[in-house]
Amino acid sequence: MITNLARGVQSFTSNAFLVTGERPVLIDTGSNFDVVAAVREHVDDLEAVVLTHTHPDHIGNLEAVTTEFDLEPWCYDPSVDAVSSGHKIADGDTLVLGDDEYTAVHTPGHKDDHLCFYSREADVLIAGDLVFQNGSFGRTDLAEGDRATLIESIDRILEVVDEDLEAMHTGHGPSVTETPYEHIELASQMARRA
Repeated sequence: MITNLARGVQSFTSNAFLVTGERPVLIDTGSNFDVVAAVREHVDDLEAVVLTHTHPDHIGNLEAVTTEFDLEPWCYDPSVDAVSSGHKIADGDTLVLGDDEYTAVHTPGHKDDHLCFYSREADVLIAGDLVFQNGSFGRTDLAEGDRATLIESIDRILEVVDEDLEAMHTGHGPSVTETPYEHIELASQMARRA
């Protein structure tokens, strides 16, 4: 099961997804709310915290989570100042999140260290800030942002995921559970027009 712990939070934060099952994992920690208490409402412990990327709204609560659960984060580049230590996830690596295996897909363009996670067996994409509902896509006006690279990353995700994708969990806004593949296709088109 995947639960957005930031749902309903009225502060500047990303979504923070708790994936429960055999291996409870937190995807992004969000910021400006007590994510530790939110985790504890669902599970007693975490096996890992995994980051889609290291923008402040996605890692603001990282220190609280790593301290409380005695973890080092998993991310694309654990040497970045925002993280300073942890475990590296390379493009194509496989991770168990909850009960399912997910493949890491390096998707820069919004930020150089951006990752998406896709499970073919669960038919789920964790998209971070690459794409959102209704064809929206990640900002490229921040440091490390690049529109052409973002378009390449969106197109790569379209090649990786199945057209009958069942769910897409995004870094902001609601998860997409009705025809998420079409939302990704629309994001690819919209990014080219903007």
